[in-house]
Amino acid sequence: MRIPFEKLYQEFLRVLLKKGFAEERAELCAGIFAESSRDGVYSHGLNKFPLFIRDIDKGHVHVNAAPEKVARFGAFERWDGNYGPGPFNAHFCMNRTIELAKEQGLGCVALRNTNHWMRGGTYGWQAADAGCLAVCFTNTMPNMPPWGGAEPRIGNNPLVIAVPRKGGHIVLDMAMSLFSYGKLGVTRSHGELLPVEGGHDLEGRLTRDPDAILKSMRPLPAGYWKGSGLAIMLDLLVTILSEGRSTSVIGEIDDEKGVSQCFFCLDAEKQHQPGYVEQITNTFIDYLHATIPLHEGESVYYPGERTLRTRQENIANGIPVDEKKWQQVLDM
Repeated sequence: MRIPFEKLYQEFLRVLLKKGFAEERAELCAGIFAESSRDGVYSHGLNKFPLFIRDIDKGHVHVNAAPEKVARFGAFERWDGNYGPGPFNAHFCMNRTIELAKEQGLGCVALRNTNHWMRGGTYGWQAADAGCLAVCFTNTMPNMPPWGGAEPRIGNNPLVIAVPRKGGHIVLDMAMSLFSYGKLGVTRSHGELLPVEGGHDLEGRLTRDPDAILKSMRPLPAGYWKGSGLAIMLDLLVTILSEGRSTSVIGEIDDEKGVSQCFFCLDAEKQHQPGYVEQITNTFIDYLHATIPLHEGESVYYPGERTLRTRQENIANGIPVDEKKWQQVLDM
């Protein structure tokens, strides 16, 4: 089943307005959810929307709370999200980071007391559209064991890196777990197995079964000990910079709320001669595309390339939706 983008957007907008969102922020958040599904990140678009509404109903998300600046040190600012909608707060803070980069060449904003930002790549694309190189990351509830551990004590702390390019931005959006929880959920809903072992079951056995991994909350870190170490360092950095909650503190709460995030931007136009970034990226992509594929008929892609292809396909043909999730939204 496929749904036109505008129909998906309008249903999200209707529900958010019904929940008391001011119109402008309802339009922004509805757009972020719809664009995530449009770009093929279904786990953080339509599939995540009912959970977002659940968190509103539980009082975790304060629909019209505004971010508040609490400190500034040169090109660095610290903000408090006041438990507002995660997508709105993240978009606001990335926009502020872009403004700082345009003013001073680079900028950094750390955000505390916010909620799940949904698709992290959204803010990488936002920065790249503004001509900025960007890095942003967030912590989460404890949902992954540290390497060598048997219980979830660290977050799968998503990391986003973006480089602007006229021919199509390069945007990496990855969790620190080998498979994100969103990917595990989508794979389970399709009744499929993971392509490789992605975590442990309740008995400690490695498995490709996403349901078993979701029940144990023991996904493998990406890169094993390296992903575990990077997750720990991202959590420490974002907690210190924002003076917010760490994963260990978030874990003391029943649900994931009050997370900490960081946004960094560098204005490519201020830092380099015109066309320099485009030249470097195009040269590298040509080199990458010339790679002999491991299997005949396959291709090698740069981060974000398949997103652009999926976007074009879904705009032309409509966005694939999980019919049960879609009906949930229609019934709201």
